[in-house]
Amino acid sequence: MTLLAAMDTGAPNIESFGLWVAFLAAILGLLVFDLRMASRRDHAQRFGEAVVWSVFWITLSVAFGGYLWWRFGGEQGLEFFAGYLLEKSLSVDNLFVFVILFQTLRVPAEHQHRVLFWGVLGAVVMRGAFIFAGVALVKHFQWVIAIFGAILVYSAAKLAFGKEDEEDDPTNNFIVRRARKVLPMTQGIEGPRFIVKRDGKLLATPLLLAVIAAETADLIFALDSIPAVFAVTDDPFLVFSSNICAILGLRALYFVVAGAITRLTYLKAGLAGILFFIGAKMVLYKWVHLPTGVSLAGIGIILGIALAASLLRKPVAERPSSSDAK
Repeated sequence: MTLLAAMDTGAPNIESFGLWVAFLAAILGLLVFDLRMASRRDHAQRFGEAVVWSVFWITLSVAFGGYLWWRFGGEQGLEFFAGYLLEKSLSVDNLFVFVILFQTLRVPAEHQHRVLFWGVLGAVVMRGAFIFAGVALVKHFQWVIAIFGAILVYSAAKLAFGKEDEEDDPTNNFIVRRARKVLPMTQGIEGPRFIVKRDGKLLATPLLLAVIAAETADLIFALDSIPAVFAVTDDPFLVFSSNICAILGLRALYFVVAGAITRLTYLKAGLAGILFFIGAKMVLYKWVHLPTGVSLAGIGIILGIALAASLLRKPVAERPSSSDAK
């Protein structure tokens, strides 16, 4: 019996200590491998390299989901894929923040992958703590699901109706401002280093500030994405693994879509639609019981429509003016 039987997930929780150990060991090994590869790169990550890494992470996640389906049953497999697609789509919103962050701090392209790696590593640890806290809350207080849903509906409205010029600067939040005041810093980038030593004193570089900004931005996004996954699964392992698999490929994905991110005009509207769909399901969990497959299809359809509409929409520069039309 699941923690949220009323939501008709219908699958027992995965209670396998060996699976937890194997998954955490695999994630640690992959992160170490990724760091070693990144440290050997003395240039900005090229588009082709980023595509290969993105395909690698997605393929790995799909294969893992297939294993869960085969080993524990179709319901658990569907829950993983629903959670993965949900978290993957919501994590794309982070890319807009990274674009602003790198432009504001003037982080060279060749050092951006380093900032993203440590940002993702910190996100893995931080989200793990959030997830276990969320699982404990849901287990003891089922009504928390409705509160999570209300938060998501509010976030959807804010994302859909907020003005573009109200976009928060990720380098201007309280934590980053405090870091600027507390940490002695260099004036400019010092190569790939986060800390340098000058006249016997340790100084932080803007790259370290960029990592702090990335971590605080992910903290804010986690307040939306982690509650959302409870709408499709309450299994602690599936919540954690789908979340982590979704953000592991975020670094490579950034370099794939960074150049085209401004063309995804309707992506934010699509993400708002997903948040509203998931939030409404959670608010009405006592009366509305959608199978996991329906939730997965709904997330996929909303995201697909947003991406297709964005790609089919002509850039402003390519649209005929009123004078041309006469």
